[in-house]
Amino acid sequence: MSNATTQLAVIGAGPGGYAAAFMAADLGLKVALIDPAENPGGVCLYRGCIPSKALLHVARLIQEVKAAEAMGLQISGLKVDTDRLRDWKADVVNRLTGGLGQLAKRKNVTHIRGKARFADNRILEIYDNGDQTGRLTFEHAIIATGSHPISPPGLDISSEHLWDATAALDLPAVPKKLLVIGGGYIGLELGTVYAALGSRVQVAEMTPLLLAGADKDLVRFLRKTLDERFEGIHLETTIKSLKAQKNGIKVTFSGAEEEAAKPRLFDKVLVAVGRRPNTKELGLEKTRIEADERGFIPVDKQCRTAESHILAIGDVAGEPMLAHKATHQGRLAAEVVAGRKVAFEPAAIPAVVFTDPEVAWAGLTETEAKEKSISHQVARFPWAASGRAGTLGRNDGLTKLLVDPESERILGVGIVGPGAGELIAEGVLAIEMGAVAGDLGLTIHPHPTLSETLMEAADVFYGVSTHYHAKKR
Repeated sequence: MSNATTQLAVIGAGPGGYAAAFMAADLGLKVALIDPAENPGGVCLYRGCIPSKALLHVARLIQEVKAAEAMGLQISGLKVDTDRLRDWKADVVNRLTGGLGQLAKRKNVTHIRGKARFADNRILEIYDNGDQTGRLTFEHAIIATGSHPISPPGLDISSEHLWDATAALDLPAVPKKLLVIGGGYIGLELGTVYAALGSRVQVAEMTPLLLAGADKDLVRFLRKTLDERFEGIHLETTIKSLKAQKNGIKVTFSGAEEEAAKPRLFDKVLVAVGRRPNTKELGLEKTRIEADERGFIPVDKQCRTAESHILAIGDVAGEPMLAHKATHQGRLAAEVVAGRKVAFEPAAIPAVVFTDPEVAWAGLTETEAKEKSISHQVARFPWAASGRAGTLGRNDGLTKLLVDPESERILGVGIVGPGAGELIAEGVLAIEMGAVAGDLGLTIHPHPTLSETLMEAADVFYGVSTHYHAKKR
């Protein structure tokens, strides 16, 4: 390209960026979507959400096959063809990103391949492989550049045996011994994949808990399963040193465990300790926009930055760094540019960890309620009392409600078990609509389903659950 103009320039084509571009186009705006990839999708579709969930689906199938013997099914000779698995994953990604490319054309969104950098608050310079290819003058812009994996100081050594999440998702090999540094959702999801594929997985987490921020009631179910599938989980443990060798990486730990100080050799080490927003190379210094100390761009409820005609969404606009939050903000930002009176004010943003069992929550957690001294009552329905869970051979679940004892409004929902990520949407809707526990309890749910556990948890609150005895309020 050379010099061009547009009403709206969207920088980054991830779930937030392409959602913003498509929505703006639907509202009649002239839109340019700038991203280095051939098609929209961003990290989520190319190197994150989608490939990881494809591999997690395979991991779950492997575990289900192994568990089938308890149901009277004897299945032998299970083998994993990693080359075919890698090709299948790539096909899923290519089909979805290719479909988005076709959608962009149908919506008349101009897709500009390259990276954008602000020349000033009205002009973007476009670069491809380091060379400037043109300039784009815009009326409005939306920054949607996402984030990248980070590595703590001292752990960023040069070795083919050291992976980040992107490298691990490429499935370059199935190591015999894998160390995952970080007990957050990325580390546990990828650890689940490789454990199912045959790796002996160990996890090192510096805090006292896995999935910091998640409800302890939910995590204990997952921890029980991980203890069976992982070779070791080391909490309150940090990495003292990594030493690259031809046959792997020698790791020295420092932590509460007696054996922590002994160096151990791993074939591969996966660093999954978090992500940082992509704001450094945007040329923000040419505008009035200033990122904070963590790299996030401050925005108001309309996603506007210090330059009111430039908006920011998704990972660059702050926590939580979740694809569905970015999508929602992207659509809202497009409406703002189109002149609509809207604001980003969600009552709940769901979070899902796609391990096995899955962990999902929305709204207030019990820990947050206690820390903030918010009056609440907890209602728990164990899946051991669920008929559907029994037919699946999966009693390792729990549905939990946090309820305001006075108004009876639902403050938070937490679910652990297979399919928790699908079930949590009903909880999100209940919180957004200001539903009371009685609304869930009086809603007829199909039987036998796991969705009934939400209804039964509401009945537990009133002490009238059909399948679980609980004291009346």
